[in-house]
Amino acid sequence: MPGPLIRRVAVFGLSICVIGSLMLVDTSAQKRKKRRRSSAPRITNPEIYQVPAIDNTNANSSGTANSSENSNTNSNAASADPESMKRTIRDLSSQVDRLSDKLGQMEESQRSLVDLERLSRAEQRSAQMRNELRDVQDKKSALEAHLEDVEFAVKPENIERATAGYGTTRPEEAREQRRKQLENERERTRRQLDQLTASEARLQQAIATSDLEVDRLQKKLEAADRVAIENGKIKAQAEESQPLPSPTPTPSPR
Repeated sequence: MPGPLIRRVAVFGLSICVIGSLMLVDTSAQKRKKRRRSSAPRITNPEIYQVPAIDNTNANSSGTANSSENSNTNSNAASADPESMKRTIRDLSSQVDRLSDKLGQMEESQRSLVDLERLSRAEQRSAQMRNELRDVQDKKSALEAHLEDVEFAVKPENIERATAGYGTTRPEEAREQRRKQLENERERTRRQLDQLTASEARLQQAIATSDLEVDRLQKKLEAADRVAIENGKIKAQAEESQPLPSPTPTPSPR
């Protein structure tokens, strides 16, 4: 019994020693931290960084000087070679004139093409209406000849001669029936002739209008051709009379 009791007392004492040493170590560590915090310098009010001011006077003066130098350079370059500027202006003017002439020629060519198309259609229309007029006139001639035959057959003596060979016991009824048939045929032929006469007059009027259009377009195209020829002659004369440009002198080698 005394042995186990002694061992327990020894273990308890050893545990107390270990706990006490650990508490001492913790206390010393906390004191060291406090000393470090108290010894570190405190930052009260940090200085604000300020951007150094730019001297606007010097910048403005330098910009003014640069702009004045550029303007002087441009004015010197502009006044250095006035002949070159004149040549450039003349070249641009001539190019504009040539472009204007080309545009005018293209527009004139377009108008000429339109007039040619209209002329072709007017000529075709006139030719077609002339063909229709010939057909109408042929039909009219045939109907006029037929009407003459009907007029001849409707005469009483011709009706009697035509019905004499029927061999009927009622010749009066046969002659009356023949007369009515011929009169109906005569009226129908006259109506057809009236229609053909109206068509003939309408076609003749349309052909006259179309021929006037053809004549007007032909004269317009001929006038445009004459103007183009005259303009070509004037342009050729102007190019011949224009002096040749003087050759540019080549710089001599230094």
